[in-house]
Amino acid sequence: MQRKLWLLLVALFALQPCIKAQILPGQDGSGDHSVLGQTPNAISTAVPFISMAPDARSAGMGDIGVATTADLNAQHYNAAKYPYMKDNFGFSLTYSPWLINLVPDMSLAYLSGAYKFKDDRSAIAFSLLYFSMGDVTFTTEYDQVGTTYRPNEFSVDLSYSRKLIDVLSIAVTGRFIYSNLTMGQYVQGDDTRAGLAGAADIGLYYNQDFDLKNAQTGTLMAGLSITNIGNKISYVSNPSDEDKNFLPTTLRLGIGFNWHIDDYNSVGFYGEASKLLVPTSPLSGGIDSLGSPILIGQDPDVNVMQGIFQSFSDAPGGFKEEMQEIMWSLGAEWWWRDLLAIRAGYFHESKWKGNRQYFTLGVGLRYKMIGLDFSYLIPTSQVSGSNPLKNTLRIGVNFNFNRKN
Repeated sequence: MQRKLWLLLVALFALQPCIKAQILPGQDGSGDHSVLGQTPNAISTAVPFISMAPDARSAGMGDIGVATTADLNAQHYNAAKYPYMKDNFGFSLTYSPWLINLVPDMSLAYLSGAYKFKDDRSAIAFSLLYFSMGDVTFTTEYDQVGTTYRPNEFSVDLSYSRKLIDVLSIAVTGRFIYSNLTMGQYVQGDDTRAGLAGAADIGLYYNQDFDLKNAQTGTLMAGLSITNIGNKISYVSNPSDEDKNFLPTTLRLGIGFNWHIDDYNSVGFYGEASKLLVPTSPLSGGIDSLGSPILIGQDPDVNVMQGIFQSFSDAPGGFKEEMQEIMWSLGAEWWWRDLLAIRAGYFHESKWKGNRQYFTLGVGLRYKMIGLDFSYLIPTSQVSGSNPLKNTLRIGVNFNFNRKN
C-alpha cells in the first residue's frame, strides 16, 4: 500500500502543470502581504534525479563538487575539472540505495568515465545516471490489481573540456534525459508516455598552485557551472503548455583551497552556493473587487531562456525570498599519503524552500589504481529527516590508469 501511494503521488506531480498560485496562511483577501517570503514556496521541477549528488566522494562533503580537486565524477558538477586530473583515464561506479526505510528495491546508480588527451590540456568524459523505482504494481480504476512494472529514469552525458590557459579551463556537456514514471498508464484522463528531453551544461574551472612557507604548497580552486539547460519535459501524449515542466537548471559557484602540509598529509576546504534557474510560483495576495485572485510575483509559464533570467527577480517576497532560494554547502577533506581520506560536510536549504539540512561524513581508500568511497547522511531537523538518503551508506568504486609512454 505504501508503494502504491508513493507512486500515485509521483505520477500526480509529474502530470500536473506548474502551480499558478499559493494561498498565504492567514490571508483573508485584504491584500496584506506582510508575510511574503515567510511561507513555504519551494520551486518544483521535473526529473529531480538529475540534480541529486550521484557520487560518494562529493556526497561525503555536503554534496560539493563545482570547485573541488578533479576526479572521475566531475561530469555532474563541473566537467571543466577533467584536464586537471592526476591520472590519464579511468572510470567510476557509485550505488546509492533509496528510501531504504520504506521500500527495498529503489536505487540510484552512477557510471562515469574520462580520458585526458596526450596534450594534457583537454579531455572527454561520459556518464550514465540511472534511477530505478523498483517493482510497482499498478491498480485499475476499480482498485483491482493490475500489471507490475519497474518505472525508471536515466540520463546519458558526453562532455569535452579544455584548458584555455594553464590555470583556467572550460567545458561543454550534452545530455539526453529519459523519464518513464507511469509506463504508459491512463492517469487523470490523459494517456501518458515517457518524458524525453535534451540538455546542456557549461562550466569554468580555475586551478592555481602556490608556494607557501616551510616548503609547503597550496592550490586555490574556483568553479562556475550552469547545468541542465534544456527543453521542458511532459508526460502526456498531447501536452499543452501547462503540461510541460522545467528541468532543474542549476547555477553553481564554488571556491576551494587544498593545503599540502607535507609529503604525507594534505587537507582541502571547500564552499559552494547554488540556485535553481527556474521561475518561482507566484502567491495569492487576496481577491479583487471582481472576485479574481491578485497574484504577487511573475507568470511562470515562460520559455526556458526567459525562465532562467526571470529566476533572479521573480520571487514574490522580493530580495529576501531570492536569497532564501540560494542553497549552500561546506566541505572538508583530509588525505594521508594518498591512501586514506576522511571527509565531512554540511548542506543547507532554507526551510521555506524545501528545508533540506544535513551533515555528511565520508571515507576514501586508495591502493594503486583502485579506490573506494563511502558516505553517510545525517539530517539535522525533523522535516529534513525524511531525506530519502537518511541512514543510507553510499558506496563508490573507481579505477584510475596512467598512460603508458
